[in-house]
Amino acid sequence: MHIPDGYLDLWLCGIFYLLTLIVLSYSGYKARENLDEKKVPLIGVVAAAIFAAQMLNWPIPGGTSAHFVGGALAAILLGPYVGVLSMASVVTVQALMFGDGGILALGANIWNMALIDVFVGYLIFRLFKNKNKSIAAFLAGWIAITAASLFVGIQTGLSTIFKFQLQTTLLIMVIGHGVLGIIEGAITASAYRYLIDVRPDFFEKSNKKEVEA
Repeated sequence: MHIPDGYLDLWLCGIFYLLTLIVLSYSGYKARENLDEKKVPLIGVVAAAIFAAQMLNWPIPGGTSAHFVGGALAAILLGPYVGVLSMASVVTVQALMFGDGGILALGANIWNMALIDVFVGYLIFRLFKNKNKSIAAFLAGWIAITAASLFVGIQTGLSTIFKFQLQTTLLIMVIGHGVLGIIEGAITASAYRYLIDVRPDFFEKSNKKEVEA
């Protein structure tokens, strides 16, 4: 999922740096407005767990890799805006400290793994959670990583310096991560249910807001 440098045209890198900075700025503003103090200790724990999980990669055709992303889990546990900032910090540290993903491609990688994965995961969870929260968390994890991989396929496929065409990159990325998404969905649902059981207080404020709304 992490795109290395040399895979994207410079104009694509520039566009996604700009789009990412705009959304991150807005997310920072909204996060300050809606931060739940009870969840502050959870932010570091979630970021550290996702960081560790993302370091486990396996290659898929085309030169990129598949791995657990965790954006949907971050969105469910922290909310979409804090989740975006947490995921963006993980992806940035991985690029700067470990060379996992390129510096020029960092805007695109944050867009895919922090913004698309988090917001899509949060939306899916909200759509289905009144039916069954565990199933909603599973679908959020599964669909979110697949949506993120779709953007990777589009970005690399549109790039003239990447050797594969759009239809090939979409096929490889979406199928590979669609299969992986089943595992990600199961992990997301399990982690959510575990925290609901052991620390229901983390979610009381969010539930109260929804009732009042």
